[in-house]
Amino acid sequence: MYNILVCDDERDIVSALRIYLTSEGYKVYEAYNGEEALALIEKKDIHLVLMDVMMPVMDGITAMVKLREKSNVPVIMLTAKSEDTDKVLGLNIGADDYVTKPFNPVELQARVKSQLRRYMQLGGALHQTGGEETLVIGGIELNDSTKEVRLDGELVALTPTEYDILKLLMKNPGKVYSPSQIYAAVWHDNPYGTENTVAVHIRHLREKLEYNPAEPRYLKAVWGRGYKINK
Repeated sequence: MYNILVCDDERDIVSALRIYLTSEGYKVYEAYNGEEALALIEKKDIHLVLMDVMMPVMDGITAMVKLREKSNVPVIMLTAKSEDTDKVLGLNIGADDYVTKPFNPVELQARVKSQLRRYMQLGGALHQTGGEETLVIGGIELNDSTKEVRLDGELVALTPTEYDILKLLMKNPGKVYSPSQIYAAVWHDNPYGTENTVAVHIRHLREKLEYNPAEPRYLKAVWGRGYKINK
């Protein structure tokens, strides 16, 4: 059973999300501001967080910043349709995805399953047996058996989403992927209007893997077409 933390100051929304998620077999923990969410994450084994942006005491953006100092647990931000700035800001500080209110239960459950699948594959890989697959491009080494990424021998901490994007590009060096293709392959969801989401995650990867993110050696943008990793 996976544990999901729902954090929103609107109790009706928390209640609705609890109903959606428990019907799928998840155990749901509830918080009503960022401070409560962080305290629960310290105490419980949380596999995914649904986090509202606007909350009293501590908002979701501040909570995300503090959470990312300690954990790579996937976070889906909850935003209103008009909060485009908050969506981008949330992704900039480490959120993995977002859903807009009011929720479509089918879309919500699909995004939750997608994030949990990647997180558990990344976190549970140490228990796997069998052949080891290692991808190496320049100083970047991706071990798909241990789910570890190293840059010039030094371990690099990636979120599950960042890991999956890097793996996709490293398995196909030199191939250009459009943002829509990356989103469809990694999120397994409709890629319409997702260019900013992919761009933010590519920027995070550059910040972690490039010595000069402004002039990347590995993760290249191909103007008007998408992204590739150099051979």
